[in-house]
Amino acid sequence: MKFLLDTHFVIWIPIDDRRISRTARAVLMSAANEFVFSAASLWEIAIKRSQKRGDFAFDPREIRRQMIANGYDELSVEGSHAVSVDALPPIHKDPFDRLLIAQALVEGITLLTADPVIARYPGPIRKL
Repeated sequence: MKFLLDTHFVIWIPIDDRRISRTARAVLMSAANEFVFSAASLWEIAIKRSQKRGDFAFDPREIRRQMIANGYDELSVEGSHAVSVDALPPIHKDPFDRLLIAQALVEGITLLTADPVIARYPGPIRKL
């Protein structure tokens, strides 16, 4: 199965964060699965880091380097992703999360998240 990683997984995976659940670890370790991360996640990390948010005190360049080095593919943000955001119900306010949801829908891949609010969207989303 192909998964798009929510931003928190993009942050957590390189540091092997304890917040990655046992179930999520099993999914991440399965050779049957393929994973991509979005350029939008790097953008989110860069913006929130520049705002001095403690939960985003990570270098987006280093995260990108590590994700690619570990075999994760990068998904660019396309115009089709951006314009699809307007069709989403207003469940979540975060524009980065809404873009990730739109990318998952447009690309036909499952968004892997730990966020219960994102999980309320219909479509290819799996909360772990």
